[in-house]
Amino acid sequence: MSGLLIIDDEIESSEDIRSILMGSQYNYLPIYECDSAQKGLGLVRDYQPNMVILDLSLPDLDGIECGKRILEQSPHIPVVVLTHIQMFEVVQAVINAGFSGYLLKPVSKIEFLGTLNRLLIPQLFKETQSVRKPGVSQEPVEIDFGNPIQSAIHYIHSQYHVPITLNDVADRVYLSGSHFSRLFKAEMRITFIEYLTKHRVEQAKKLLKMTSLPIEVIANNAGFTNAGYFATTFKRLENITPSEYRQMFSSLLS
Repeated sequence: MSGLLIIDDEIESSEDIRSILMGSQYNYLPIYECDSAQKGLGLVRDYQPNMVILDLSLPDLDGIECGKRILEQSPHIPVVVLTHIQMFEVVQAVINAGFSGYLLKPVSKIEFLGTLNRLLIPQLFKETQSVRKPGVSQEPVEIDFGNPIQSAIHYIHSQYHVPITLNDVADRVYLSGSHFSRLFKAEMRITFIEYLTKHRVEQAKKLLKMTSLPIEVIANNAGFTNAGYFATTFKRLENITPSEYRQMFSSLLS
């Protein structure tokens, strides 16, 4: 898991950001802090954070130059300036340097979370691409009429992330809903809904362990209609909340 890197020698700024994050959907993100450009460049290299929050007045290097060096070594990492300076020339320099945001101190909760939503959500969505198995097609699979339940399983595994019903899958294997339901229970020792739900939770567990995606995004990616239903279902099956599950693995990695 990556996180946010704050390069700023003002302790108050880091405290403000921590306070905002703790009350937001990004409260799981680790925060790394340093008070100089050289330390920051080293942390970018070592941790590859999701975002760098950069003060322009650093003790050892101009903030604009620090941000440029960050983008030279890691051009995919968004750099957001957080500063007291309100000069147009500085804003123009930030834009010309290719930075992704410009925020004023003291940081506004609404503006800061808006910046995170704008920059992190698209970035974090991409993480799911590495989790999906390359051998699993997102297109409808071929039907083995001699083994309709296994064909149904393959279909579930490829389409779990979109809304599907028992009748959808039954139609897919050319069986009536009632007959398919009986066959599925007899062969799998579990109902269709139970199997689909457990499979979705298993996929969600991979995303919780391997990505920094917000819980709401993971719920949607795993095929749940909303985050509340996902959390309730996850707790019922795993005896732990999604956030607690993620924190358990975060503590093992830290």
